[in-house]
Amino acid sequence: MSTTSRDLYEVLGVARDATPDQIKSAYRKLALNHHPDRNPGDSEAEQRFREAAEAYSILSDTEKRARYDRYGHEGNRGAGGFDPNAFVDFADILGDFFGMGTGGGRRGRRAPGEDLRADLTLTFEEAAFGAEKSLPMRRYERCDACHGTGGKGGSGTVTCGVCRGRGRVQYRQGFFAMERPCPECQGAGEKLKDPCHDCQGEGRTLRERTLTIAIPAGVDTGARLRLTSEGNHGRAGGHTGDLYVVLSVEAHEQFRREGYDVVLPWAVPYPVAVLGGTCTVPTLHGDEELEIPAGTAAGRAFTLRGKGIPRVDGRGRGDQHVVVTIRVPKKLSSEQKKAVQKLADLMKEEAGSPTREEKGFLEKLRDLFSS
Repeated sequence: MSTTSRDLYEVLGVARDATPDQIKSAYRKLALNHHPDRNPGDSEAEQRFREAAEAYSILSDTEKRARYDRYGHEGNRGAGGFDPNAFVDFADILGDFFGMGTGGGRRGRRAPGEDLRADLTLTFEEAAFGAEKSLPMRRYERCDACHGTGGKGGSGTVTCGVCRGRGRVQYRQGFFAMERPCPECQGAGEKLKDPCHDCQGEGRTLRERTLTIAIPAGVDTGARLRLTSEGNHGRAGGHTGDLYVVLSVEAHEQFRREGYDVVLPWAVPYPVAVLGGTCTVPTLHGDEELEIPAGTAAGRAFTLRGKGIPRVDGRGRGDQHVVVTIRVPKKLSSEQKKAVQKLADLMKEEAGSPTREEKGFLEKLRDLFSS
């Protein structure tokens, strides 16, 4: 018997030329909004729920929809109509609400293994040039006693007596019937004759393991390495999950990383900055001689091409940028103080008013005189 005299397309809120997917989507939204479990004691919501279910039962069926389009509600009288007690036909539609659907029947004992995550800390140099690292971990591996089957001595399985091999059981939910996985066999449809004592029938056991991880050159903090089939082994012989190693890199006492480039703050003696000269600076690839032009100011950067971090893709290396600071001596002899004072006076007379940078430097010099 029909529960509504309203236009079925109007009930679902779709056009008369709506596609099957559009009809299904509209029904799902209405069913979730007006489901009795979500609206306890609301008779209006229950009525709308019934109307939506009836509309879907007709418009989702090609023959019933054709008869409805031609003859209206009369077209499907005596042709089966809508039976609210047979709601199991729509259980997949409500899967989003209940967290499950009909699921297509039994799902079997075999289940894939879980993916795992591990965190690994590297030194600055290990990240730059690559390394081999040992990673201790715990994971599920195949049970040796039953060879991963879960059955003692290789014993097989028997059909579950509760669900009779279907993997699902039916239960009542208000005015309609629903299905859920069988609680006896957890949806497998079968049970082990004699479960393995070592793994309790899972086909896997927890073990300590140390893996050797090859770290490629050029990685940085946040990089993630995927090791295929190094995660948990599956239940009852299911395939193995993957291991994801998330990297973090320690700070370096001298270098700072910017992408594949390296930045090095480097103090240059004042005479070299004024008169020019050379100084030896460290790089990740060994010491390098750096030419300092006369009159170099603090904050000037010099670039050493190709002295940075190797690129992960193997296409060359970044650069190293040496940022100059001026080294001011903290202790001076009386003779040195006189020489610096004379230099300061000469610089002031010849250059006129000092720049902001020069003022700061001269103030540092005068601080030395008062020490």
